Amino acid sequence: MLRLQSPGSVPVMATAVLVREGAPRLTERVRSLLESESGIDLVDSGEPADVIVDLRVGDHDGLGARRSSATAEGESLMAEVRASGAHRIVLMSSALVYGAQLNNPIPITEDAPIRPEPSFVFARQLAAVEHVVDRWRRGSEGRSVTVLRPAVTVATSASSSLARALIAGSGQRWGHEDPPAQFLHLDDLATAVVAVVRSDMEGPVNVAPDGWIPGDRVRALSGARWRLPLPGRLSEGVANLRWRFQRGPIPPGLGPYITAPWVVANDRLRSAGWQPTVTNEQAYVEGTEQPWWSSVTPKRRQELALGIAGSAIVVGLVIMVAVSRRAVQRARLRR
Repeated sequence: MLRLQSPGSVPVMATAVLVREGAPRLTERVRSLLESESGIDLVDSGEPADVIVDLRVGDHDGLGARRSSATAEGESLMAEVRASGAHRIVLMSSALVYGAQLNNPIPITEDAPIRPEPSFVFARQLAAVEHVVDRWRRGSEGRSVTVLRPAVTVATSASSSLARALIAGSGQRWGHEDPPAQFLHLDDLATAVVAVVRSDMEGPVNVAPDGWIPGDRVRALSGARWRLPLPGRLSEGVANLRWRFQRGPIPPGLGPYITAPWVVANDRLRSAGWQPTVTNEQAYVEGTEQPWWSSVTPKRRQELALGIAGSAIVVGLVIMVAVSRRAVQRARLRR
C-alpha cells in the first residue's frame, strides 16, 4: 500500500494490517499501539491486507458469547486471508496448547511439542487451528505465520473467565504441593503483539513475564491458610466444590492445568526487543484485587451458602469418623 509520509514526499510502501477483534480491551490496546507505529496502516475487513493479526481465535470468552468455537473462527480466519490476499498471519493462541504434564520442562521453550489436555476442548481446538495456519504457510512460497502463545493473561476488570478460574484454582489444593505459575499482564501481551508484527519472526513465540511464581508463593499470595488434610478423592471433591462456587463450573479438562507445570520461557520474544513491564506477582495481585464475591449474583450466593454448609457437614463427618476410629483403636490397645 502506498502512503505519503508528508506533503511533497516520495510515496513509500506501508504494511497494511487487518486486526480481527478479540477481547475488547486487548483489541483496543493493540489497535492503538499499531496506529502509532510508522509504516503500518490499519485496514478494515474486506480490504486488501498484507498482515492479518487474529485476536479472535484465542478469545475464550468471546467465543462463548458468540456461541462459536476456536475451530469455527479458524475457518473464518482462513476465509479472511484468502479474501484479503494477506501473506502473513499473526495468530493469538495460548500456552495452554503445551498441556499440563508432570514431566514438562521448566520452563517450556518453543521447540517443545504441543500436547494439549485431551479433555480440554478449547486447548485442543487452538492446537488444531495452529496446524491449519501452518499448513497454509507451507502451501506456497512467500507466506509467513507467527503464533503467539501467552501465559495466563490478567488485568483489572479485564481478566477472562478462564484466567479467573485458573487463578482461583492456583495454590488452593488441600495437602498438595502446588506447581509454579505465570501471570501475564494484558498490556504486556499487547506490546508483544506489536513487537511481533514489527519483526520478521516466524513460528511459535511464547509470551510471559520473566520467570514464574513458585507454588508455595502462589499459595501465600492467595492468602491460603493451612487446612485439614483429607483423603485424595475427598480433597479433590472439596476443592472442586470451592472452585465451583467461587468462579462457576470448572471448564471440563481445566483441572490438570492447576496440578502440573506449564510455565514458558520468553527468551525468543525478548530477542526481538520486547521486555515485560509487569512481574508475575504484580500481575497476579492486579488480577485478584477485586474480591471474587463482589461479582457473585444473589442466586450464586445462595448456592455458595448451601455449598459451604454441605462442605462443613462433610468435613464434620470426616472428623467424627477419624475421632471414632482413634477411640476404637485406643480401646483395643487397653484390652
